[in-house]
Amino acid sequence: MAVAKTPGHGPLAGVRVVELAGIGPGPFAAMLLGDLGADVVRVDRPGGAGLAVNPLYDITNRNKRSVIVDLKSDGGPDTVLALAERADVLIEGYRPGVAERLGVGPETCHARNPALVYGRMTGWGQQGPLAQRAGHDIAYIALTGTLGMIGTPDTPPVAPANLLGDYAGGSLYLVVGVLAALHHARATGAGQVVDAAIVDGTAHLSAMIHGMLAAGGWQDRRAANLLDGGCPFYGTYETADGRYMAVGALEQQFYEEFVDLLGIKDRAPARKDVAAWGALRETVEARFKTRTRDEWTAVFEGSDACVAPVLSLREAPDHPHLAARGTFTDFGGITQPAPAPRFSATHTSVRGGPAQPGADATDVARDWGIPGLLDARSPAAATDVPPREAVPTGEAGV
Repeated sequence: MAVAKTPGHGPLAGVRVVELAGIGPGPFAAMLLGDLGADVVRVDRPGGAGLAVNPLYDITNRNKRSVIVDLKSDGGPDTVLALAERADVLIEGYRPGVAERLGVGPETCHARNPALVYGRMTGWGQQGPLAQRAGHDIAYIALTGTLGMIGTPDTPPVAPANLLGDYAGGSLYLVVGVLAALHHARATGAGQVVDAAIVDGTAHLSAMIHGMLAAGGWQDRRAANLLDGGCPFYGTYETADGRYMAVGALEQQFYEEFVDLLGIKDRAPARKDVAAWGALRETVEARFKTRTRDEWTAVFEGSDACVAPVLSLREAPDHPHLAARGTFTDFGGITQPAPAPRFSATHTSVRGGPAQPGADATDVARDWGIPGLLDARSPAAATDVPPREAVPTGEAGV
Protein backbone atom coordinates (compact mmCIF):
# COMPACT_ATOMS: atom_id res chain seq x y z
CA MET A 1 0.00 0.00 0.00
CA ALA A 2 1.64 3.25 -1.11
CA VAL A 3 1.25 6.01 1.46
CA ALA A 4 2.74 9.49 1.22
CA LYS A 5 5.56 9.99 3.66
CA THR A 6 5.20 12.41 6.53
CA PRO A 7 7.47 15.44 6.01
CA GLY A 8 10.23 15.77 8.58
CA HIS A 9 13.54 17.32 9.46
CA GLY A 10 16.98 15.67 9.44
CA PRO A 11 18.66 12.84 7.52
CA LEU A 12 15.82 10.41 8.33
CA ALA A 13 13.07 12.75 7.16
CA GLY A 14 10.31 10.66 5.59
CA VAL A 15 11.14 7.52 7.57
CA ARG A 16 8.23 6.28 9.64
CA VAL A 17 8.81 4.45 12.92
CA VAL A 18 6.33 2.69 15.18
CA GLU A 19 7.51 2.28 18.77
CA LEU A 20 5.61 -0.14 20.98
CA ALA A 21 6.01 1.57 24.35
CA GLY A 22 8.43 0.16 26.88
CA ILE A 23 11.14 1.43 29.19
CA GLY A 24 14.89 1.93 28.94
CA PRO A 25 16.73 1.16 25.71
CA GLY A 26 13.73 0.97 23.37
CA PRO A 27 12.50 4.52 24.03
CA PHE A 28 16.05 5.88 23.81
CA ALA A 29 16.59 4.18 20.45
CA ALA A 30 13.32 5.59 19.14
CA MET A 31 14.28 9.04 20.46
CA LEU A 32 17.55 8.84 18.53
CA LEU A 33 15.68 7.96 15.35
CA GLY A 34 13.32 10.87 16.04
CA ASP A 35 16.26 13.20 16.65
CA LEU A 36 17.56 12.19 13.23
CA GLY A 37 14.29 13.26 11.64
CA ALA A 38 12.12 10.14 11.57
CA ASP A 39 8.40 10.43 12.22
CA VAL A 40 8.18 8.31 15.38
CA VAL A 41 4.76 7.26 16.64
CA ARG A 42 4.88 5.78 20.11
CA VAL A 43 2.07 3.35 20.84
CA ASP A 44 1.42 3.82 24.54
CA ARG A 45 -0.61 1.37 26.56
CA PRO A 46 -3.53 2.35 28.77
CA GLY A 47 -2.28 3.14 32.25
CA GLY A 48 1.35 3.74 31.29
CA ALA A 49 4.42 1.53 31.05
CA GLY A 50 5.12 0.90 34.75
CA LEU A 51 8.63 1.96 35.74
CA ALA A 52 8.98 5.25 33.91
CA VAL A 53 9.80 8.91 34.28
CA ASN A 54 6.96 11.40 34.70
CA PRO A 55 5.89 11.85 31.05
CA LEU A 56 6.26 15.62 31.36
CA TYR A 57 10.00 15.20 31.82
CA ASP A 58 10.76 12.02 29.89
CA ILE A 59 13.23 13.42 27.37
CA THR A 60 13.53 10.01 25.70
CA ASN A 61 10.04 10.69 24.32
CA ARG A 62 10.97 13.96 22.63
CA ASN A 63 10.62 14.29 18.85
CA LYS A 64 7.82 11.70 18.90
CA ARG A 65 4.06 11.55 18.74
CA SER A 66 1.94 9.35 20.97
CA VAL A 67 -1.22 7.35 20.50
CA ILE A 68 -2.83 4.98 22.98
CA VAL A 69 -3.82 1.49 21.86
CA ASP A 70 -4.94 -1.36 24.08
CA LEU A 71 -3.31 -4.36 22.44
CA LYS A 72 -5.44 -6.65 24.57
CA SER A 73 -8.66 -5.20 23.20
CA ASP A 74 -10.46 -6.70 20.20
CA GLY A 75 -9.32 -4.05 17.73
CA GLY A 76 -5.95 -3.21 19.27
CA PRO A 77 -3.72 -5.54 17.23
CA ASP A 78 -5.40 -4.51 13.96
CA THR A 79 -4.69 -0.85 14.73
CA VAL A 80 -1.00 -1.56 15.33
CA LEU A 81 -0.86 -3.65 12.16
CA ALA A 82 -2.34 -0.73 10.23
CA LEU A 83 0.48 1.44 11.58
CA ALA A 84 3.06 -1.25 10.72
CA GLU A 85 1.68 -1.44 7.18
CA ARG A 86 2.51 2.23 6.67
CA ALA A 87 5.81 2.21 8.57
CA ASP A 88 9.42 1.61 7.61
CA VAL A 89 10.48 0.47 11.08
CA LEU A 90 8.80 -1.05 14.13
CA ILE A 91 10.53 -1.30 17.51
CA GLU A 92 9.39 -3.46 20.42
CA GLY A 93 11.02 -4.41 23.71
CA TYR A 94 8.87 -7.25 25.01
CA ARG A 95 10.13 -10.60 26.26
CA PRO A 96 10.48 -13.13 23.43
CA GLY A 97 7.10 -14.38 22.23
CA VAL A 98 4.99 -11.63 23.80
CA ALA A 99 4.55 -9.63 20.58
CA GLU A 100 3.47 -12.83 18.82
CA ARG A 101 0.89 -13.59 21.53
CA LEU A 102 -0.44 -10.04 21.21
CA GLY A 103 -0.85 -10.50 17.47
CA VAL A 104 1.82 -8.04 16.35
CA GLY A 105 4.84 -10.30 15.93
CA PRO A 106 7.19 -10.06 12.95
CA GLU A 107 5.47 -12.69 10.80
CA THR A 108 2.10 -10.99 11.14
CA CYS A 109 3.59 -7.57 10.46
CA HIS A 110 5.59 -8.78 7.47
CA ALA A 111 2.45 -10.31 5.99
CA ARG A 112 1.09 -6.77 5.85
CA ASN A 113 4.37 -5.02 5.00
CA PRO A 114 7.18 -7.24 3.62
CA ALA A 115 9.66 -4.35 3.63
CA LEU A 116 9.24 -3.58 7.34
CA VAL A 117 12.34 -3.52 9.54
CA TYR A 118 11.24 -5.15 12.78
CA GLY A 119 13.57 -4.18 15.63
CA ARG A 120 13.53 -6.28 18.80
CA MET A 121 15.20 -4.89 21.92
CA THR A 122 15.88 -7.24 24.83
CA GLY A 123 18.49 -7.80 27.50
CA TRP A 124 19.16 -11.49 26.95
CA GLY A 125 18.22 -11.81 23.27
CA GLN A 126 15.53 -13.81 21.47
CA GLN A 127 17.18 -17.19 22.12
CA GLY A 128 19.26 -18.78 24.87
CA PRO A 129 18.71 -20.26 28.35
CA LEU A 130 18.03 -16.83 29.91
CA ALA A 131 15.85 -15.43 27.13
CA GLN A 132 12.64 -15.64 29.18
CA ARG A 133 14.11 -14.30 32.40
CA ALA A 134 13.51 -10.79 33.68
CA GLY A 135 16.49 -8.52 34.06
CA HIS A 136 17.88 -5.03 34.05
CA ASP A 137 21.01 -3.34 32.77
CA ILE A 138 23.21 -4.30 35.71
CA ALA A 139 22.53 -8.02 35.34
CA TYR A 140 23.14 -8.00 31.60
CA ILE A 141 26.51 -6.25 31.82
CA ALA A 142 27.50 -8.45 34.78
CA LEU A 143 27.50 -11.57 32.62
CA THR A 144 29.51 -9.98 29.81
CA GLY A 145 32.53 -9.24 32.00
CA THR A 146 32.25 -5.50 31.54
CA LEU A 147 30.77 -4.69 34.96
CA GLY A 148 33.59 -6.61 36.61
CA MET A 149 36.10 -4.26 34.97
CA ILE A 150 34.80 -1.11 36.68
CA GLY A 151 35.98 0.00 40.12
CA THR A 152 38.84 -0.74 42.48
CA PRO A 153 40.03 -4.15 43.66
CA ASP A 154 39.03 -3.59 47.30
CA THR A 155 35.45 -2.46 46.59
CA PRO A 156 32.49 -3.99 44.72
CA PRO A 157 32.25 -3.26 40.97
CA VAL A 158 30.75 0.17 40.30
CA ALA A 159 27.39 0.41 38.52
CA PRO A 160 27.80 2.88 35.60
CA ALA A 161 24.19 4.10 35.87
CA ASN A 162 22.41 2.37 32.96
CA LEU A 163 24.61 3.95 30.32
CA LEU A 164 26.82 0.99 29.44
CA GLY A 165 24.18 -1.69 29.02
CA ASP A 166 20.80 -0.14 28.25
CA TYR A 167 22.01 2.68 26.05
CA ALA A 168 25.49 1.85 24.70
CA GLY A 169 25.12 -1.93 24.40
CA GLY A 170 21.39 -1.80 23.76
CA SER A 171 19.91 1.31 22.15
CA LEU A 172 22.87 2.20 19.95
CA TYR A 173 23.20 -1.33 18.60
CA LEU A 174 19.48 -1.45 17.90
CA VAL A 175 19.72 1.81 15.95
CA VAL A 176 22.76 0.61 14.00
CA GLY A 177 20.95 -2.63 13.17
CA VAL A 178 17.74 -0.86 12.19
CA LEU A 179 19.53 1.57 9.89
CA ALA A 180 21.54 -1.23 8.26
CA ALA A 181 18.38 -3.29 7.73
CA LEU A 182 16.56 -0.21 6.40
CA HIS A 183 19.34 0.27 3.85
CA HIS A 184 18.95 -3.38 2.81
CA ALA A 185 15.15 -3.09 2.63
CA ARG A 186 15.32 -0.06 0.38
CA ALA A 187 17.77 -1.82 -1.91
CA THR A 188 15.89 -5.13 -2.09
CA GLY A 189 12.34 -4.52 -0.88
CA ALA A 190 12.82 -7.18 1.80
CA GLY A 191 12.46 -6.35 5.47
CA GLN A 192 13.90 -8.42 8.28
CA VAL A 193 14.07 -8.84 12.05
CA VAL A 194 16.84 -7.13 14.03
CA ASP A 195 17.60 -9.02 17.26
CA ALA A 196 19.39 -6.46 19.45
CA ALA A 197 20.40 -7.93 22.82
CA ILE A 198 22.15 -5.89 25.50
CA VAL A 199 24.43 -8.83 26.31
CA ASP A 200 25.57 -8.97 22.67
CA GLY A 201 26.12 -5.24 22.29
CA THR A 202 27.91 -4.80 25.61
CA ALA A 203 30.20 -7.74 24.87
CA HIS A 204 30.90 -6.23 21.44
CA LEU A 205 31.97 -2.97 23.07
CA SER A 206 34.79 -4.81 24.83
CA ALA A 207 36.35 -6.08 21.58
CA MET A 208 39.62 -4.15 22.02
CA ILE A 209 39.95 -5.29 25.62
CA HIS A 210 39.57 -8.94 24.60
CA GLY A 211 42.31 -8.44 22.05
CA MET A 212 44.60 -6.96 24.68
CA LEU A 213 43.70 -9.81 27.05
CA ALA A 214 44.65 -12.41 24.44
CA ALA A 215 47.92 -10.61 23.76
CA GLY A 216 48.83 -10.50 27.43
CA GLY A 217 48.40 -6.74 27.59
CA TRP A 218 45.40 -6.75 29.91
CA GLN A 219 45.06 -8.33 33.37
CA ASP A 220 41.64 -9.82 34.12
CA ARG A 221 41.16 -7.83 37.31
CA ARG A 222 40.08 -4.32 38.23
CA ALA A 223 42.37 -1.29 38.37
CA ALA A 224 45.40 -3.17 37.09
CA ASN A 225 45.55 -1.87 33.54
CA LEU A 226 46.23 1.16 31.42
CA LEU A 227 42.60 2.21 30.91
CA ASP A 228 40.79 1.02 34.04
CA GLY A 229 42.30 3.27 36.70
CA GLY A 230 45.32 1.09 37.37
CA CYS A 231 47.60 3.54 35.60
CA PRO A 232 48.46 6.65 37.69
CA PHE A 233 48.27 8.95 34.67
CA TYR A 234 44.84 7.70 33.58
CA GLY A 235 42.31 8.15 36.33
CA THR A 236 40.68 10.61 38.71
CA TYR A 237 42.07 12.52 41.68
CA GLU A 238 40.47 14.38 44.56
CA THR A 239 41.23 18.07 44.96
CA ALA A 240 41.44 20.30 48.04
CA ASP A 241 37.72 21.08 47.94
CA GLY A 242 36.56 17.47 47.69
CA ARG A 243 35.99 17.60 43.95
CA TYR A 244 37.89 15.74 41.24
CA MET A 245 40.14 16.08 38.22
CA ALA A 246 40.34 13.52 35.42
CA VAL A 247 43.74 12.68 33.96
CA GLY A 248 44.34 10.91 30.64
CA ALA A 249 47.99 11.69 29.86
CA LEU A 250 48.72 8.39 28.12
CA GLU A 251 51.21 9.33 25.39
CA GLN A 252 54.75 10.46 26.21
CA GLN A 253 54.32 14.08 25.12
CA PHE A 254 51.12 14.44 27.07
CA TYR A 255 52.67 12.81 30.13
CA GLU A 256 55.59 15.21 30.06
CA GLU A 257 53.28 18.21 29.92
CA PHE A 258 51.12 16.76 32.69
CA VAL A 259 53.92 16.23 35.21
CA ASP A 260 55.39 19.62 34.33
CA LEU A 261 52.16 21.55 34.93
CA LEU A 262 51.36 19.50 38.00
CA GLY A 263 54.72 20.56 39.41
CA ILE A 264 56.24 17.11 39.91
CA LYS A 265 58.54 16.93 36.88
CA ASP A 266 61.64 16.52 39.04
CA ARG A 267 60.04 13.58 40.91
CA ALA A 268 58.16 11.83 38.12
CA PRO A 269 59.56 8.47 37.00
CA ALA A 270 59.66 7.30 33.40
CA ARG A 271 56.15 6.74 32.09
CA LYS A 272 56.76 3.04 31.35
CA ASP A 273 58.28 2.26 34.76
CA VAL A 274 55.37 0.17 36.03
CA ALA A 275 57.25 -0.66 39.23
CA ALA A 276 57.13 3.04 40.14
CA TRP A 277 53.41 3.48 39.46
CA GLY A 278 52.49 3.13 43.13
CA ALA A 279 54.86 5.88 44.23
CA LEU A 280 53.81 8.08 41.31
CA ARG A 281 50.16 7.71 42.26
CA GLU A 282 50.87 8.83 45.82
CA THR A 283 52.77 11.85 44.53
CA VAL A 284 50.01 12.82 42.12
CA GLU A 285 47.33 12.35 44.81
CA ALA A 286 49.17 14.54 47.28
CA ARG A 287 49.81 17.25 44.71
CA PHE A 288 46.18 17.45 43.51
CA LYS A 289 45.03 17.91 47.12
CA THR A 290 46.98 21.14 47.44
CA ARG A 291 44.55 23.14 45.25
CA THR A 292 40.85 23.25 44.45
CA ARG A 293 39.33 21.77 41.34
CA ASP A 294 38.84 25.18 39.74
CA GLU A 295 42.42 26.21 40.54
CA TRP A 296 43.76 23.09 38.86
CA THR A 297 41.43 23.66 35.93
CA ALA A 298 43.05 27.06 35.43
CA VAL A 299 46.53 25.50 35.61
CA PHE A 300 45.79 22.99 32.84
CA GLU A 301 43.63 25.32 30.73
CA GLY A 302 44.81 25.45 27.12
CA SER A 303 47.35 22.67 27.57
CA ASP A 304 47.75 19.25 25.93
CA ALA A 305 48.17 17.52 29.28
CA CYS A 306 44.80 15.78 28.79
CA VAL A 307 43.44 16.89 32.16
CA ALA A 308 39.84 18.02 32.76
CA PRO A 309 37.62 18.84 35.73
CA VAL A 310 35.00 16.25 36.66
CA LEU A 311 31.74 18.17 36.33
CA SER A 312 28.31 17.33 37.69
CA LEU A 313 25.24 16.95 35.49
CA ARG A 314 24.10 20.45 36.42
CA GLU A 315 27.54 21.98 35.81
CA ALA A 316 28.19 20.39 32.41
CA PRO A 317 25.86 22.56 30.25
CA ASP A 318 27.66 25.72 31.40
CA HIS A 319 31.16 24.60 30.46
CA PRO A 320 32.47 27.10 27.86
CA HIS A 321 33.31 24.44 25.27
CA LEU A 322 29.98 22.63 25.53
CA ALA A 323 28.12 25.95 25.58
CA ALA A 324 29.96 27.12 22.46
CA ARG A 325 29.08 23.91 20.61
CA GLY A 326 25.50 23.82 21.84
CA THR A 327 26.03 20.34 23.24
CA PHE A 328 23.09 20.98 25.53
CA THR A 329 19.92 22.82 24.66
CA ASP A 330 16.89 24.18 26.49
CA PHE A 331 13.49 23.14 25.20
CA GLY A 332 10.19 23.48 26.98
CA GLY A 333 11.93 24.51 30.18
CA ILE A 334 14.12 21.39 30.29
CA THR A 335 17.89 21.53 29.85
CA GLN A 336 18.86 18.43 27.86
CA PRO A 337 21.50 17.02 25.52
CA ALA A 338 21.08 18.26 21.97
CA PRO A 339 20.69 15.69 19.16
CA ALA A 340 23.93 14.01 18.09
CA PRO A 341 25.79 13.53 15.82
CA ARG A 342 25.73 16.60 13.59
CA PHE A 343 25.16 16.82 9.85
CA SER A 344 26.38 19.45 7.40
CA ALA A 345 23.28 19.37 5.18
CA THR A 346 20.41 17.72 7.04
CA HIS A 347 20.47 19.54 10.34
CA THR A 348 18.77 18.07 13.41
CA SER A 349 17.09 19.71 16.37
CA VAL A 350 14.68 19.16 19.22
CA ARG A 351 11.37 19.73 17.43
CA GLY A 352 9.01 18.71 20.17
CA GLY A 353 9.03 18.03 23.89
CA PRO A 354 8.18 14.71 25.52
CA ALA A 355 5.17 13.17 23.79
CA GLN A 356 2.26 12.95 26.19
CA PRO A 357 0.41 9.61 26.15
CA GLY A 358 -2.35 9.68 23.56
CA ALA A 359 -2.06 13.38 22.81
CA ASP A 360 -1.38 12.98 19.08
CA ALA A 361 -4.01 10.44 18.03
CA THR A 362 -5.91 12.88 15.84
CA ASP A 363 -2.84 14.11 13.99
CA VAL A 364 -1.40 10.62 13.47
CA ALA A 365 -4.78 9.31 12.27
CA ARG A 366 -4.80 12.06 9.65
CA ASP A 367 -1.14 11.96 8.62
CA TRP A 368 -0.85 8.17 8.46
CA GLY A 369 -4.31 7.67 6.96
CA ILE A 370 -5.73 5.53 9.77
CA PRO A 371 -9.13 6.94 10.80
CA GLY A 372 -9.78 3.87 12.93
CA LEU A 373 -6.93 4.90 15.21
CA LEU A 374 -9.31 7.26 16.98
CA ASP A 375 -11.61 4.35 17.78
CA ALA A 376 -8.79 2.26 19.23
CA ARG A 377 -8.43 4.36 22.35
CA SER A 378 -9.53 2.59 25.47
CA PRO A 379 -11.91 4.44 27.83
CA ALA A 380 -9.26 3.82 30.47
CA ALA A 381 -6.62 5.57 28.40
CA ALA A 382 -7.31 9.07 29.65
CA THR A 383 -4.30 10.41 31.48
CA ASP A 384 -4.66 13.33 33.85
CA VAL A 385 -1.27 15.03 33.77
CA PRO A 386 -0.75 18.36 35.52
CA PRO A 387 0.89 21.22 33.63
CA ARG A 388 4.66 21.12 33.88
CA GLU A 389 4.80 24.22 36.02
CA ALA A 390 2.48 22.54 38.52
CA VAL A 391 4.89 19.64 39.10
CA PRO A 392 7.27 20.49 41.97
CA THR A 393 10.98 20.36 41.16
CA GLY A 394 12.54 17.10 42.25
CA GLU A 395 9.41 15.00 41.79
CA ALA A 396 10.12 13.92 38.23
CA GLY A 397 11.87 10.69 39.13
CA VAL A 398 10.82 7.13 38.46
